[in-house]
Amino acid sequence: MKLILAPMATLTHAALRSTIAQFGGCDEYYTEMIQAGTLLTGGPFEKYYLFTAPEPEKIVWQITGGKIPAMVEAAKMLSQMDGIGVDINMGCCAPDIVRAGAGIAWMLKDRRETEELVEQVGAVVRGAGKRFSVKLRLGDEDFTTEGFFSFIDMLAQRGVQQVALHPRTKKEKYRRPPRLHYVGQLVKYIEEKGYAIQVVLNGGVSDGASAKKAQEQGSGISGIMIGRAAAQKPWVFKQIADYRATGQQVSSGAFTVDLLETARNFIEQLQHFQPQEFYKTRLQRFFAFYSDNVQFAHHLRTRLLNHPTPEGCLQQLEEYFAAAPHERFKEENPPHEQFNVL
Repeated sequence: MKLILAPMATLTHAALRSTIAQFGGCDEYYTEMIQAGTLLTGGPFEKYYLFTAPEPEKIVWQITGGKIPAMVEAAKMLSQMDGIGVDINMGCCAPDIVRAGAGIAWMLKDRRETEELVEQVGAVVRGAGKRFSVKLRLGDEDFTTEGFFSFIDMLAQRGVQQVALHPRTKKEKYRRPPRLHYVGQLVKYIEEKGYAIQVVLNGGVSDGASAKKAQEQGSGISGIMIGRAAAQKPWVFKQIADYRATGQQVSSGAFTVDLLETARNFIEQLQHFQPQEFYKTRLQRFFAFYSDNVQFAHHLRTRLLNHPTPEGCLQQLEEYFAAAPHERFKEENPPHEQFNVL
């Protein structure tokens, strides 16, 4: 089963990917959403979205946009670069994205327009010998199982090779658990139809135990995609991989994370891979999640978000762990846990 980094704006750039790679990495790294129109105009910051570090062969380029011609041209450009393939974002529910006719808007438009998008982008991507995939949600609040499966039929008939399902509706937020049973239903439906599509689950996985539960509820999935938990714990893929053991009470899966050094490494990678203009937003976004590793998360988070420079964040981290040295080292998969095969 593949372990996959989910696409997240301002987060899944080369700096976070490099930090994850230092713990062994994962099987696929989705990029941030790349705006098709902006990519084609060649803006001054677009090159930073095209970095393939640290493992170019594992990159999946995700594109977003509301216009078919721009999406096709962007796919054509990205299909010529390193990586596994190109993914269309049909799941983002951010209001500005939806207003632009992108993200989940493609699930809600006239079906003929979405069919044309999928057909044209798919022809370009597959023609370049790359994988063509789509990331999506269940649909709007009034979605039906029949309507969702009809959408899957359309994707399959137009050559989509992998779908990543975030099993929530357009308006459902993260406080509500994902509807994991729909993933299992989707796998069963695809098998019954004989479609050559892999199904990836996105949502609700943050460690080895939740990965095991998700796989049980979504029997037959080919991969698990992790987003926010990968920002909080860049070692989460190692944690899950090490959780796959012999079914016995073992200690070989245990490891310790130095929270200060991991944060320091992220900051160094950020300075290497991102322009100075991006430092503030990328630091704030990352540390909003990473701070949850410590006991006084709100206190540390506030200090970090109020000092959004590499030097400021590092100083706040050093001061925090100097005052609470017992929190600096975090043990994962401790020996007393029961490990089970995923």
